[in-house]
Parts: sequence; C-alpha cells; structure tokens
Amino acid sequence: MEALKAELKAKIIAVLNLEDISVEDINDDDVLFGDGLGLDSIDALELIVLLDKDYGIKLTDPKEGKTIFQSITTMASYIEANRKK
Repeated sequence: MEALKAELKAKIIAVLNLEDISVEDINDDDVLFGDGLGLDSIDALELIVLLDKDYGIKLTDPKEGKTIFQSITTMASYIEANRKK
C-alpha cells in the first residue's frame, strides 16, 4: 500500500497543480481539505475524476467522498478495496 500512497500523492500534486508542494510534504494521515492540505470542493471534483479515470471507481454519493478523501491513507484503503483497474 506504500507504493499506492506515493502514487496518489504524486497524482494529486499533478492533477491539482500544487506547484509548491512535493510528495515528501504530504504525510499519509494529513487532512486533505480545510486546514490540512487546503483543498476545496473544486479539488474534490478533480479527485472524483481521478478515481474514475485511473482506478475505475465511480463515486455517485458526495457524502462518500467526504469519508474517502479524509487523507492519503483513507483514499489508498478505499482504492485497494474497490479498484477496477
């Protein structure tokens, strides 16, 4: 799962154009939204597209995203359990 976490960090940085942040700056359990990494609702939509495109996971319930996108760890766990690609 460590490789998946590193992959997710790199993809999030690339997809969201987080130019001032490196993979090493993001801890696995950092909060992604609000006071943590500072992502917002537009970023959440980008993450939903990322899950669909890269892992074949379609999120239909926005409340589900709040749980999944808490941290890199929660995202990686969800992807491992639900990935289609």
